[in-house]
Amino acid sequence: MFATIPSAIVVGVDGQAVSVEVHVANGLPGLSIVGLPDAACREARDRVRAAVLAAGAEWPLKRITINLAPSDTRKVGSGLDLPMAVGVLVASEQLDPGRVEGAAFIGELGLDGTVRAVPGVVCRVDAVTEPTVVVPLEVANEAILLGGSRVRPVTTLAEVVGALRSDPVQWPEHDVPPPSAPPDRGADLADVRGQPAAQYALELAAAGGHHLLMVGPPGAGKTMLASRVPGLLPDLDRTSAVEATRIHSAAGLAVGGLVTRPPFRAPHHTTTMVALVGGGTDSLRPGELSLASGGVLFLDELGEFPPALLDALRQPLEEGVIRVSRARFSADLPARVLLIAAMNPCPCGEAGRPGACQCPDGMLARYRRRLSGPLLDRFDLRVQVARPDVSRLLGGEPGVSTAEVADRVAAARERALARGVACNSMLEGAPLEDATPLDVEATTALTTALGTGRISARGLSKVRRVALTVADLAGHRGPLTAFHITTAMAMRVDVISSRGLAA
Repeated sequence: MFATIPSAIVVGVDGQAVSVEVHVANGLPGLSIVGLPDAACREARDRVRAAVLAAGAEWPLKRITINLAPSDTRKVGSGLDLPMAVGVLVASEQLDPGRVEGAAFIGELGLDGTVRAVPGVVCRVDAVTEPTVVVPLEVANEAILLGGSRVRPVTTLAEVVGALRSDPVQWPEHDVPPPSAPPDRGADLADVRGQPAAQYALELAAAGGHHLLMVGPPGAGKTMLASRVPGLLPDLDRTSAVEATRIHSAAGLAVGGLVTRPPFRAPHHTTTMVALVGGGTDSLRPGELSLASGGVLFLDELGEFPPALLDALRQPLEEGVIRVSRARFSADLPARVLLIAAMNPCPCGEAGRPGACQCPDGMLARYRRRLSGPLLDRFDLRVQVARPDVSRLLGGEPGVSTAEVADRVAAARERALARGVACNSMLEGAPLEDATPLDVEATTALTTALGTGRISARGLSKVRRVALTVADLAGHRGPLTAFHITTAMAMRVDVISSRGLAA
């Protein structure tokens, strides 16, 4: 007998429909799985047999062959256990084939017949077209985000068998946990004192989507500043929220509901290439860069990251996508992030203070070489963060609150939406020219900067984008002025010096 059970796998951050074909025939008893299964998928033969027996069904003492179609795509993980078990029961005539028509099955099986959660259930449910999708109860609240009323949560294989043997099919009723509440905006920007220039740089970065590099000594507040950026950003729109939810689900993270707040990811500097940009030999799972898509990627201690790892960010930062290719398949992973980076001016952190830096010249040279020119050029904003004045730390007035800055950021982003982009950093070509007309003084300021080599041709576009954001935050309408241009250039300083990194 033969049976075909619909299911799905995850490739990158997308689901791909899979047909689990089961053939039961006379011959030496055994079970073989073909169709490019990985080790975890091949081990399903032991899990499926034990689960079928635990569900009170009979295991056919015949030759069983399971093909996972399409056969040219690698099948990774244990998410096909449940459709394999259902297929064996249908092919061995223990279940009526008509009862499984129009149903897809997703889930891992335990030896006791429990149906367990698998990563990427949001992507898998979105990939199947059947009117009914059976999923583990643990992740049912995630599955209904895109599956809606099609989702049928179950806890055991025995429940599935009982439902399919009933006439008509009666799926068990389970209370699906409600979606979790979105996180709050986090720590308040008002807690930061004595850093007005850095706070303004954060506001520019959040309003215009401009990548920001902060250079300063230890304890100056760089990490404290960066951790408050997500609170300045508006909620994700429906499209971005669905994309972020799919990414988190594909990575195996608990979603609990639609991801409506911008994510914040801060990988350690010992992170590997695959962990940062995604990929791998089999699953092509999203990395930290994709997990931060729609939100903030914070790289603390930027100078401690390996140079090859940092240079791998150059193309994704420009295009907003990572194209991962392997011998058998490829995937496009989203990477539309706001990059915030922080680093010390030198290994000891005291460069810039006369007589304080103790770093040898060779160590300084190696430290500077970690940041390539093309990578530095990706940062629209480069600012120096000095240690705050003692009088501001002790008894100083609180800074501007997150809520107040978030309102200005939202207004600036509304003006960007009117131009057809989500933020000003996405403007280029003719739309950028149309959005940034210059008055006479602004033209003179840019001409001088280009003539002296203060900015390059690429830097010209970046300065105009930042200047537009400066104008948007101020509510200015009309041609850009010299003030907007000089402010943008003041936020784009040369951080390379002869003694480490400094402004």
